[in-house]
Order: sequence, then C-alpha cells, then structure tokens
Amino acid sequence: MNILILGSGGREHTFAHQIAQSEHCSKLFVAPGNAGTAAIATNLPVAVNDFEAIQATVIAHQIGMVVVGPEDPLVHGIADYFAEEEALQDVMLIGPSKRGALLEGSKERAKEFMLQHNIPTAAYASFTSESVAAGKEFLETLQAPYVLKADGLAAGKGVLIIQDLEEAKAELEEMLSGKFGDASATVVIEEFLDGIELSVFVLTDGQHYKILPTAKDYKRIGEGDKGLNTGGMGAISPVPFADETLMKKIEERIVKPTVNGLKEEKIDYKGFVFIGLIKVGDEPFVIEYNVRMGDPETEVVLPRIKTDLVSLLKATFQQKLDAISVEIDERAATTVMVVSGGYPEAYEKGKEITGTDTIEDSIVFHAGTSVKENKLVTNGGRVIAVTSLDEDYKKALKKSYQNIEKLNFDKMYFRKDIGFDLEFLFQKTTC
Repeated sequence: MNILILGSGGREHTFAHQIAQSEHCSKLFVAPGNAGTAAIATNLPVAVNDFEAIQATVIAHQIGMVVVGPEDPLVHGIADYFAEEEALQDVMLIGPSKRGALLEGSKERAKEFMLQHNIPTAAYASFTSESVAAGKEFLETLQAPYVLKADGLAAGKGVLIIQDLEEAKAELEEMLSGKFGDASATVVIEEFLDGIELSVFVLTDGQHYKILPTAKDYKRIGEGDKGLNTGGMGAISPVPFADETLMKKIEERIVKPTVNGLKEEKIDYKGFVFIGLIKVGDEPFVIEYNVRMGDPETEVVLPRIKTDLVSLLKATFQQKLDAISVEIDERAATTVMVVSGGYPEAYEKGKEITGTDTIEDSIVFHAGTSVKENKLVTNGGRVIAVTSLDEDYKKALKKSYQNIEKLNFDKMYFRKDIGFDLEFLFQKTTC
C-alpha cells in the first residue's frame, strides 16, 4: 500500500521512520516533508491545507492511506472532504471529522464536552467582546494565577497564565480585541490547577481504543522551565509518576468517558486523542484535548511502539482496534530538541548543520531542516530532535546529550536539563 503523511516537522519524520519499517508500506510520501523525510520517503511540494492538491496527489500516486500530522487540516475538515469525494472514499484517512476536531479547534467546545460527559477538568467560563465586563467580574472570583485561553487555534501561543489580577483584566481586553485574531474572539477563563503535567495518548476508531505510552514534554525555552513557551524542547516516556493506580483512574474517569462521549454524540473519530493532563494531589484532571499526536512527544511515544504501526492505523480506520494488541517497548525513551538561536522569537534560517552522520545509538528526527546546494541547513525554529532509548530515562538522556555534542550549526541551542523535575519521582515503570 502506498502511504502519504501530511506535515513537515519532527512528528511527521517520526511517523515516516516507523511506517517505512512496515511490510505493509510499498511507497511512502510526505507532503511537504523535510530533509529527514526526504532520506526515507518521497517529499511532495503540497500544502497540508490544499485539499484539492492533496486529492490530485492521492490519485496520481495511488495512495491507500493518508496520515494527518498537524491539527490545521483536521480542524478545517480534511476527513469530511475525503468522505464526501467519491474518488477518495476508499482511502484510509487517519484523523477525526471536522466535528471531532473541534475538541482541539475550540477550547469552549472541549470544556462543554468534558462537562457533558463528567470528565474532570478545571472550572471555567467563556466570554466575548460583548461580555468583557462579566469576564473581569469572573476573574475577581478566582485566586491567582489566572488562566486565559484563546478559544481557537493560535499556533500554541493562545494560553496566558498571569499572576496579577489587573494585568489579567487588561490581557482579557487585548485578547477580545484581536490579540490572537479570530482565535481569541472568544476567551475561556479557567481556575488554575496546581500540580504536575503529563500527556496520555489514545488511538481510537470511535468504538474501541488503545492507550499508548505516556509522555511528558518541556515547553519553556529556558532551563528550570523558565522563559517563553515553545513548541517543545524535549520529552520523556514513560512518565515515572504515572503508576498503575493513576493510570487506572485516567482510564476510568477520562479515557473511557471520552471515547463513550464520541460514540454517544455520533462523532466520526478515527485517529489519535492527545489528552493533556495535570495530576493534582493524586487526582487527574484534563487541561486540554488535541486531536493528533503531539510534538516532540511523538518522538518518544512512537519509537516505543513495537506493533506494526500501519497495522494499527489500518485497524483504526476499519474500526477493528479491539482485534489487535499493542506491544510496548519497556525501555524509556527521551528526546532533546536542538533549536535555532533566538527561537521562539526571531531566528535566522539557512545555517549549515554538521554532525548528523556521526550520531550513534540514537535516532535523529528532523524538524526544521532542508537541503540547499547539497548541504543540510536549518529551516525552522526547532531544528532536530535526538531520541534515545535505554533501561531508564537518565541513561537515555545521557545518550541524547552525548550525541547532541556531535552536532553543530551557528547559534545552536538546547536545554541541558530535560527531566530535571523528575529526579525525586523517578522509579522504574512500564506503564
């Protein structure tokens, strides 16, 4: 079967790395891809939101399966497009319908879904420009810090956590006045939950589900989790504190009600559910849903899945997930992201990258890379993720850091403290 992956980041290179190993994959294509995917697949110059061009590509290359990496095409309805176009109806598209993708596309919708299905989450209220005064009054009923979320997709920048009440009120006005464009036409204000975060990944066919390895990522640019938010500076799997007791609570209180909620609401959902969680005391609460795999969490979750990935995705589309088992590598996986100097603010592209051919006992996943004049160069803020596996996350991290020292490009930066907060929680786990 010929397979097409949509996207261009580290997540998509990781999907390509896993799918290329499957005996069920005849030819692999990535659109638009990066320098890493070009080494194991055929890159195609097709934008992820150009559905007509994607349709032409699927027909021209006799594609049997399309794996959607990023959220944008899902929120814009690519699954519905495939379902409606006669020429595409037999193609296995992995991703939820537009209605299902609203769980990520609208923070307000996600909150309503959680309340409707008794899924534990923070108390909240939603406001528009017409109710800004009520929003300020609601802020006054909360304790600092204050959490403000743009309702729509804001490229990972639409969540603010503010300590000062007056600053929170001012930010609410700015957001409702278009700070994040249409994404903040509605703002969700939440109570702040104090705890430690983790992510749980679920693959569902809309009827059945499989829980994939847990992960924890690190969003801040600076060591000690300080500075600006980024798309992710590294990740670890499994999460040491996600023991059997916690995972049972997560499955019973969150995963099952989520999948059952999709069924009850007759939502067509064949793909991944990324559940962002926070552990408060011993209890799990949902922070957010994403309707695809995360990045850089994909770089530590997929390498731990030993079951053939194409078989899993095929069973998902055919709603036969209950008939397949998922075998997980018991080793820990870690990834450390190497980024361009200045990221997540202004940064330069086109810097030559050296050393990737010297990496040993780790996997290099390309994120923002391209080839110019036969040279590997930077082409984004997050450039390369170095993933390693070992018996525990400390040993895996040591491998990643040793290999990163072999890489070089102008103004290269990476965090040297991934996993720093897990030291006191560390214990061997296989969840």
